[in-house]
Amino acid sequence: MTREHEDGQFMREALDLAVRALGRTAPNPAVGAVVVRDGHVVGRGWTRPPGGAHAEVVALAEAGADAVGATLYVTLEPCSHHGRTPPCTEAIIAAGITRCVVAVTDPFPLVAGSGISFLRQSGLAVEIGPEAREATDLNAGFFTRVRTGRPCVVAKYAMTLDGRIATRTGHSRWVTGEEARQAVHLMRDRVDAIAVGAGTVTADDPTLTTRLPVQLSGDGGPHHPRRVVIDGHGSSPLTAHLFNPELPGQTLVATTGAARPEWLAALARRGIARERCGDGPCVDLPLLLDLLGARGVNTLLVEGGGRLHGAFFDAGLVDRVSAFIAPVLVGGAESPGPVSGHGVATLAEAVRLKDVRVRRYGEDVLVEGEVVKPAAGEVG
Repeated sequence: MTREHEDGQFMREALDLAVRALGRTAPNPAVGAVVVRDGHVVGRGWTRPPGGAHAEVVALAEAGADAVGATLYVTLEPCSHHGRTPPCTEAIIAAGITRCVVAVTDPFPLVAGSGISFLRQSGLAVEIGPEAREATDLNAGFFTRVRTGRPCVVAKYAMTLDGRIATRTGHSRWVTGEEARQAVHLMRDRVDAIAVGAGTVTADDPTLTTRLPVQLSGDGGPHHPRRVVIDGHGSSPLTAHLFNPELPGQTLVATTGAARPEWLAALARRGIARERCGDGPCVDLPLLLDLLGARGVNTLLVEGGGRLHGAFFDAGLVDRVSAFIAPVLVGGAESPGPVSGHGVATLAEAVRLKDVRVRRYGEDVLVEGEVVKPAAGEVG
């Protein structure tokens, strides 16, 4: 096996470890690390929740004395500054690592290449790049928040082959099969927040919890992302599951000055957090994203209906799309689609995706891709 293939193999193992931390580390990135000596993994680690050890430190602790003269594979550049924990670069040097392979550099201003420079200046051989795309995709939320101050917004929906999310009567359970629905819960397990609109709350009364067996979830069992109810008028029924204080996880209501005071007071009595995002009647979505970013939310999964998705797309706020397509046709001119809003006037203005990936779940297909953003100074 060549060194290039060996580096790719061990970096993929580190990426698998990093996945276990997704949804549990915000505002920090989810990182995986492995220590390799004489072709064998002697230490493994992934990022612990904020305030806990970073992936490199966990892997080095497991390796112990075997770290001397070994190679460290890490999915993101090691930190070189004092935060809630000491710099990982110091731990790497103290452990006796002689070579470090990094998938991608860290965009965080206090790191941004300084970790790699410090290791090289200390005599370590450092290489960058194996599995870079996968490592970037894995921490797309962290990268987006560091760059923009806002979370990465993922529009997720399930639709029929003829582009409907429900029948003309509003019946929508279930568009996709069991395997696809389990994949949705896996997405929830790996994100920091999930958003729906008042229409979805009223029509479907969802819980937005993560229902996964322990063996399929990340570190520590199923993770329930913060639930964000986007309701500018205060029209969601107070009897909704999302307003039940005993529901696992936390619910945040994004509303406006147009919401009824008695409705807001009822939420307050239940301990539901509220954020005023504008005067109304519609929630100021850019302001909401700024608030979520300030709270350390890296990735926001938008599971709302066509109206909410349309609002996010119209505002140019969607970064990625995850569309489940079922081999089912329901027809009906009045059957709703996944994205409404104003839309575009011409196909030249249509939202397009890049780096598209297609996966199959039973009979259903998942199409995912990154939204192509207009270049700086470009209109449309």
